[in-house]
Amino acid sequence: MVALLWFRQDLRLADNPAFSAAVACGLPLVPVYVLEDEDAGAWAPGGAARWWLHGSLTSLAKSLDHCGSQLVLRKGKAEDMIPALVAETGATSVFWNRRYEPWATARDARIKDALRKSGVEAQSFNASLLCEPWALKTQQGGPYRVFTPFWKALRARTHEPPSRAVPKHLKKPGSFPRSDALESWSLRPKSPDWAGGLRSLWHPGEAGAAARLRAFTGKHLGAYRDARNLPSVDGTSRLSPHLHFGEIGPRQIWHAVQLRAESSGDPVQSGAETYLSEIAWREFSYHLLYHFPHMPETPLREAFAGFPWANDAKKLRAWQRGQTGYPIVDAGMRELWTTGWMHNRVRMVVASFLTKHLRIDWREGEKWFWDTLVDADLANNSASWQWVAGCGADAAPYFRIFNPTLQGEKFDADGDYIRHWVPELAGLPAKLLHAPWTGSTVELALAGVVLGKTYPHPIVDHASARAKALSAYRELKSDD
Repeated sequence: MVALLWFRQDLRLADNPAFSAAVACGLPLVPVYVLEDEDAGAWAPGGAARWWLHGSLTSLAKSLDHCGSQLVLRKGKAEDMIPALVAETGATSVFWNRRYEPWATARDARIKDALRKSGVEAQSFNASLLCEPWALKTQQGGPYRVFTPFWKALRARTHEPPSRAVPKHLKKPGSFPRSDALESWSLRPKSPDWAGGLRSLWHPGEAGAAARLRAFTGKHLGAYRDARNLPSVDGTSRLSPHLHFGEIGPRQIWHAVQLRAESSGDPVQSGAETYLSEIAWREFSYHLLYHFPHMPETPLREAFAGFPWANDAKKLRAWQRGQTGYPIVDAGMRELWTTGWMHNRVRMVVASFLTKHLRIDWREGEKWFWDTLVDADLANNSASWQWVAGCGADAAPYFRIFNPTLQGEKFDADGDYIRHWVPELAGLPAKLLHAPWTGSTVELALAGVVLGKTYPHPIVDHASARAKALSAYRELKSDD
């Protein structure tokens, strides 16, 4: 008899409830990961996430190898692969940690039911959230749709400390079932190899996550409240991809941040509280996804189903390539393409530009981020896009339209972020850097800038684009 441990978005050994339960059952353990492209459908991992997954699985396999075990890889429908592995190994128990995407919750329920009917024990656990989506309810007994009361309810709860115990040796079966070779999955690009920027910045895996958490709590937490809005400063944790893949859990982060704050005074404590509220936004996104499973495809505010989105492939492509003529927008989109990540303040600016200035459907942005972000997460991605577009729960008002020029001047005042990612503008003085079209021909020439040649003219005028967006919103309200 053996126990099957099914890894998913929990690619770690520390503070992993399913792993701990599987070890505690006392049976030889068969760890397995199933590449679920077919189950996920349209939301199968994008290119950047697939790159990360390769590194994360490599790290997990090494950790299991150090414990005398090995990771079995299979590709296909989980509803086929898990029963097949149970049959191959003679497993009497299957353990996994829960996922909350609509397709995953339905699929998992079917698998659990089928296993139990065949006499196989099936247990699932929470490794991904501080508080599962059904555990917090409003006074009326329904789900939260506004962040602030959700945050207050979450903050008032006591969250269990993470489990630190990881066994040095794991019981293994007499033989392991056949495993795919990770390289055969072709998760990393080869021709062309566009992942150089990702390799230079990221270290996927549990050890990389732990190192980033230590660096953040030790060096950056005190400045976080203000520095988190400055894209040229290393002021954020950059733990989001590690969290998405479960290389670290929210309990580990929550308690590490609290411990640091308890041993320090301001500004660490204020930075800690601000950071914990950002973890709560992630929890809120999962809360919304669970209770409103249509969120990735359908606006939560029903009136927006009839919003007159524009269909302009040329402008969409300019936005994707970082060629809009607005430096802060272009810097963000180029950072995303190169590194698989974008600073959160800039994410809001580029999303507002797409949905308000270009009036392109938020789902186009959602799809692009899904394919290019290493931290692409269905709950966070869809909730955040709906928030900026004005059509989600607790959304930013549609009439809140970021002025990209002012956003650049406020949060990248010296222009370091723009100069790094839009080097063709690096020679411009700060007064022109955020709005190069305001410079004279001589001023631009001195910096080597020729609008329309070395850098594009703005693809829309801010004032007129804002007016058109507000007009479309007023029409939507009048029809509501």
